[in-house]
Amino acid sequence: MLRQIKDKGLLWPAVMTVVGVAFLIGLGNWQMRRLAWKEGLLAAIAERTHADPVPLAAVEARAAEGADPEYTRVKVEGQLLNDHELDFYDFDEKLGPGYHIVTPLKRADGSIVFVNRGFVPLGLKDPAKRAAGQLAGDVTIIGLVRRPAAAGAFTPDNDPTKNVWYWYDLKAMAAAALGPEKERIVPLIVDAEAEPAPPGGFPKGGTTRLTLPNRHFEYAMTWYGLACGFAIVFLAFAVTRWHESGPEPPSA
Repeated sequence: MLRQIKDKGLLWPAVMTVVGVAFLIGLGNWQMRRLAWKEGLLAAIAERTHADPVPLAAVEARAAEGADPEYTRVKVEGQLLNDHELDFYDFDEKLGPGYHIVTPLKRADGSIVFVNRGFVPLGLKDPAKRAAGQLAGDVTIIGLVRRPAAAGAFTPDNDPTKNVWYWYDLKAMAAAALGPEKERIVPLIVDAEAEPAPPGGFPKGGTTRLTLPNRHFEYAMTWYGLACGFAIVFLAFAVTRWHESGPEPPSA
């Protein structure tokens, strides 16, 4: 049988087909594992964002032990340093271009946590135009914990001199907002919830993106489909080649 396969010129095409199909199936299996991971992550986000808020200090302790703090609903108390807010450029589907207002919040122990209070359109970048929302005194913020994400390959550079930011660089943020002060900076961001809204309605909280792209099943089916197509093409080729007549016998 093997000799016939060799004689028909099918050995190496068969080997390449087996390797190719195995590789494509492997990619499909990997996407299915990614699908299970993504569904677990989405379930964890849904559970955490609807849980009762816990003190930020408890989340800090768990994060220090290696636990994932992302999307944990927390309560943090202190005073907003409104004169030191940082403006992160973004685009809102309803309000258009504008900024996320990230304000240092000083806790009773002297530590600082940066709070993303929410979005304002371009016309409200100046704090004087939304003075009612500049909360004074002791405040309690309920929100979701986020880890500061590193800049992507196409993320613009932050411009501290113009107070225009694009990504969370905690060291640079602390230097720009606090100067030489040496308070402890919490290495987490708190995204404030939409309610209760501040007087005047801005900054508009609840900006955390809770939906994540999840096309892994589609990708897996694509890889599996390519594996099937590869196998079918080889089978069609092999059947055709197998039924081809052999060389004519030499004439007498």
